[in-house]
Amino acid sequence: MSYLRNIMDYSRQIFILSLFFLPLTAVAQTTTVNSEDWITSPGIIGTLVLVFIVVFIAVLIFMARLNSYVKLLKHRQLEKKNLAFNEELLALQEEEIDTILQQRKSGLKYRLKGTELGSDHGAVDEKGLVSRVTNEPENPLFDEKKKTPLGIETPYALKKIVTYYLGASVFWLVFGTLVGQYVGMKFLWPEMDHFSWLSFGRLRPVHTNAVFWGWASLAMIGLGYFVIARTSNAKIHSYGSAWWTWRLINLAVLLGTLSLMSGINNGGGEYREYTWPVMLLFAIGLVITFRNFYKTIASRKITDIYVSNWYMLAALIWTTVLAIIGYMPFFSNGLGETVIQGYYMHQGVGMWFMTFTLGLIYYYLPSSLNKPIYSYSLGVLAFWTQMLFYTMIGTHHFVFSPLPWWLQTTAIVFSAGMFIPVVAGTTNFLMTMRGSWRHISKSYVLPFFLVGVIFYFVGSTQGSVQAFRFTNYVWHFTDFNVAHSHMTMYGIITFILWACIYTILPKLTGKEPPQVLVGAHFWMAFVGLFAYMISLMVGGTYKGLSWIEGNAFLNSVILMKPYWLWRAIGGSLMFTSHLVFAYNFYIMVNKRKSVESLSVPGVEHGNN
Repeated sequence: MSYLRNIMDYSRQIFILSLFFLPLTAVAQTTTVNSEDWITSPGIIGTLVLVFIVVFIAVLIFMARLNSYVKLLKHRQLEKKNLAFNEELLALQEEEIDTILQQRKSGLKYRLKGTELGSDHGAVDEKGLVSRVTNEPENPLFDEKKKTPLGIETPYALKKIVTYYLGASVFWLVFGTLVGQYVGMKFLWPEMDHFSWLSFGRLRPVHTNAVFWGWASLAMIGLGYFVIARTSNAKIHSYGSAWWTWRLINLAVLLGTLSLMSGINNGGGEYREYTWPVMLLFAIGLVITFRNFYKTIASRKITDIYVSNWYMLAALIWTTVLAIIGYMPFFSNGLGETVIQGYYMHQGVGMWFMTFTLGLIYYYLPSSLNKPIYSYSLGVLAFWTQMLFYTMIGTHHFVFSPLPWWLQTTAIVFSAGMFIPVVAGTTNFLMTMRGSWRHISKSYVLPFFLVGVIFYFVGSTQGSVQAFRFTNYVWHFTDFNVAHSHMTMYGIITFILWACIYTILPKLTGKEPPQVLVGAHFWMAFVGLFAYMISLMVGGTYKGLSWIEGNAFLNSVILMKPYWLWRAIGGSLMFTSHLVFAYNFYIMVNKRKSVESLSVPGVEHGNN
């Protein structure tokens, strides 16, 4: 009963918060559109507020780093001063040292008379008034993680599974974003090449599918294998099955990439450009993974099922169902194709990437802070409300389309309802971090988590306000949607995956990457994303308003040129950060050396 009361209490609190949000929804839902007062639209105002939150967090992190750097400079100056003093002592005669010691002893008994200030003499501490000087541990400008001599006792087979999944994901990240970088440059220099297999129409789905199904999916599953073993206090049911999934997913992404570049695709369905035989390999891999996860959890040596496992199993179930519905031909006739596309596209992001990644946060964030999650009840509330609201929001991509008006309205209402799980999850994560903010200047993991959590709130809430009819009218089919997708898939999913990787991999391999490179990775990725996001949000808004005013399409292309330039600059920073991350990963896994292990019972050695 107390458990239910906690759920009800949290529900009431979040419902009250939602009351402040719902009036904006009601105002936005009109059947007519007036673009004259676009800046006062609730969706526009909400988006500006959310962007300000990102800027505010960026300033906080930067100031923490700057403060650490200033302290480092002071510490180094003190070290130089002490070194000079030691050298001076070595040059003194014995009598001179005795004289100095006597002066210091007499200084301990000295008391101020009140007439010491105002002298023309140089300042010399002959009375020993300065007893000691303290300094913080050395903290550089870049993110620094305090090293620990303790590792985690993990079966070699599990270490190998996690490492290989992450290694393959890093490869697809670099490859996929290299293609994305090339595609972004085509906006500025469309005459770069004249080969059909390098055309924008072929490379764009290569980029999105490689980072979706290659980078993010493999990284999530690899990190998930470690979570279920630890939280179930049991060994993985079948390492052989894990390897089969690894082969199937990599083969699916490889064949899918080759087929897309050859012009063989599934038509215009975004994120489902892979043909059904290719996607079947991926779906089989998901089924095998679900069975492996489920069997491992079923053989757990503890009573409770940790909340992370709820999210991961649900994500695997939903995505298997999603793949079946998305590729069944009899669903895709006429307007049914549009409905299924909205369902597939949004479920792929929300019920696979978002749900699985949230499950990873519930383990890796408390683990990195060495404290429990703030509220199990909030986690359960966020889980069930996500399952409820996210399944019905896909049609908000097709507002003012030939789809039934009631279906569009349902999608908008459920999009607003997503505010509940987002607030519940964000509150849970931030409250877990409470009391650990000082570690932002000492840890390179916490900044990644903080940015991911903030973008979870900002990106998800911005998606809800973008579903309103007016904002949809302004931004749909513009570059603003590209900014939003990167705000979520990059700002949330990718940053959190990086945080999890930097949390667990050094403990498994006993090797940590250079802290200056991890800091460079963080700042280049964050600044690059911000430049990329803001430029396309501003440019996309101007493009949408240009269309509303009835200007020629070519005019909107011309006005986007400076924003596409900033898109290329931001994308270049992001891609460079991926190269740094790949090098950091290589350092962490290359020539693994043993570390002093902390014996934790439950994860047994052995193979299946």
